[in-house]
Amino acid sequence: MSEHEHGSMNIEVQEKAFAGFINASTWVAAGSIIVLIILALFRS
Repeated sequence: MSEHEHGSMNIEVQEKAFAGFINASTWVAAGSIIVLIILALFRS
């Protein structure tokens, strides 16, 4: 079994996927807040 060298793995794809997840989560959170504000304004 070969020795593992810390920091030698290419994680570019994982970093892009995580950035996409954070971006999508931010948009969902912002959309939810906007919907709640609209509901509060129209007292629905």
